[in-house]
Formats: sequence, C-alpha cells, structure tokens
Amino acid sequence: MMIRPTLYTLFLLLILTSCDREPAAIDYGTTSCHSCKMTIVDQQHAAQVMTKKGRTYSFDAIECMVRSLDQWQPEELQTMLVTDYTTPKQLIEAQSAHYLISKAIPSPMGAHLSAFSKKENRDDLASNPTDQKLAWSELKFSIN
Repeated sequence: MMIRPTLYTLFLLLILTSCDREPAAIDYGTTSCHSCKMTIVDQQHAAQVMTKKGRTYSFDAIECMVRSLDQWQPEELQTMLVTDYTTPKQLIEAQSAHYLISKAIPSPMGAHLSAFSKKENRDDLASNPTDQKLAWSELKFSIN
C-alpha cells in the first residue's frame, strides 16, 4: 500500500511545478521564428510570447511578434518578452520596454525596431530627427 502515498506525492509535485512556468530559452542559430520561419540568430532583436497554457513562441524580431499578436486573445497571453538591445539575449517585459525605430539600427525583418529596458539607453541611440521613440501601446500602429 506504499504506492498511494508515492503517487499522491508525484501528483502534488506535478501540480506545483506546472504552476511555475518560465519561457523556453531561445537556442540562437537553431530555433525558428514562429511567424516568418527564419532561424533566430540576432541576439539583440528576438522576442517571445508565452500563453497561459504554457506554450512558448519565439520570434526573430519584435516586429514579427507584434504582427502575430492577433492570433491570440489578450486573456490567453501570460507574458510577452523582447530583447533589451543593449544587453543581448536579455529578455524584458514588452509592455514596460522603451522602443526605437531608427534606420541606424537594422532589425531582422527590416522595421528597424529595437527595445530597451532603460529610456536613457534608447534616447542615447536616437540621434536622427526621423528616429521614432515609442511606447508599447504605440507599436501596433507603427509596424505595418
């Protein structure tokens, strides 16, 4: 009769670990973009979406993620992450990031869109009068 406590313990562990979901690491050079299917190699522009069901979708560029968001209902999404341009491979919350569209910084899909965790870092790189400084709420309307 030792089987029951063991099964109960395993079941409890399964429940506890399934509640603590983390996005999957992006395997640069191997992982494909969910949107355009290109291999993700740019470590300064990648992005991810994680649903409340625990599925993680990786993107080679922020613009790919933004263009793909309409495939999910907002209540289905748990996390949206973008790479901090100044810290390659470092994912940050998309809604709190500061964005820059600048011809001086190419991105994988050509939108010249980069994200920054610090507003000062973004502002330091925005040197051209045509550069656009954006918040998350403005991105959907700026990316075509």
